[in-house]
Amino acid sequence: MPSRILLRNALGMAASFLAALAGVLLWRLAKLPLPWLVGPLWAVAAARIVGLPLVAPPATRQSGQWVIGVGMGLYFSPPVAAELLAHAGLIAGMALASLLMGIASGVVLVRLRLASPATAFFSSMPGGANEMAHLAEQWQADVDLVAAAHATRVMLVVFVIPLALALWIGQGNAMAVVAAHEIHWSRLALMALASLCGAGLFFWWRWSNPWLLGTMSATAALGIAGVPLSALPDWLSAAGQLLVGLALGSYFEPGFMRKSPRFLLSIVVMSLLFMAATALISWLIAMFTHLSAANLILSFSPGGIAEMSITASLLHLGVPLVVAAHVTRVVLLTVCAPHVYRRFVRLFGAGSDSARNGKEA
Repeated sequence: MPSRILLRNALGMAASFLAALAGVLLWRLAKLPLPWLVGPLWAVAAARIVGLPLVAPPATRQSGQWVIGVGMGLYFSPPVAAELLAHAGLIAGMALASLLMGIASGVVLVRLRLASPATAFFSSMPGGANEMAHLAEQWQADVDLVAAAHATRVMLVVFVIPLALALWIGQGNAMAVVAAHEIHWSRLALMALASLCGAGLFFWWRWSNPWLLGTMSATAALGIAGVPLSALPDWLSAAGQLLVGLALGSYFEPGFMRKSPRFLLSIVVMSLLFMAATALISWLIAMFTHLSAANLILSFSPGGIAEMSITASLLHLGVPLVVAAHVTRVVLLTVCAPHVYRRFVRLFGAGSDSARNGKEA
């Protein structure tokens, strides 16, 4: 019996890679943006939803995040760090506005009686899916619905925003320049070692998303310190995107479309409204700053750090601004979400089971 399970899992892992590569091929044939990220995401998600036994290999997402984190760190330099500090107020403002929009979405879900207060709140927060699912479990929310909501939002954002920006692309800014243009294998080995140390420190300190943010921070620190670095080989960057796309697609289960369809439809509608609102605000901000609307849209969007930074990189936009904005939002949500949730429950969920049974994070 164990050998049959191992064989089934091995076949499922092999099938997931074949589906991911098929998604890349179809996306490239259709000449759609981000084929190495979005193609695998949609292909694996569709295969799993119709019931094919695809299995993501262990550490798929973490491996992809490691590669992407190192690549993101290459965009940081002393001038970039100075420019980010100059925009610190704007970055914090976007993070706070995202939190308020998430609260508003949660209120709508509760008012329409589509979810319990806990499920509505953590499904609506535009933070990392893993972080919000973890908090949802601590507060006795429906973790499956929270995970489904975030998977739906990420898939929608990753499809809509890159396609829209590819059709209408704003001008990049000085922060779009990568620090290294040539491949040096010895420097690449140094970057790999430093990135592992960065991830280890994030694990030690119990900080969020160590395989992405820890590796990026270590590489960025080397760049800001003036240490000569190496560019990433194209095949390695593509592999990282494929692994992240495959992992995101694996969040979808065979019964996904039957899981509270009204709830998921509301998530789709509110995600579209969220994107429209952030695009409008970004356009207004761009009118009064030297930043492009495209950079601000990616920075403000309710997508994940990895997905939006990849989009910024491939469209030659300001990766550091996008990363800084999303990191600030994740930190703000992770720190503030439990405290805001208590007030949210007092206003909209008094007496509910989730309010009575929720454990403090």
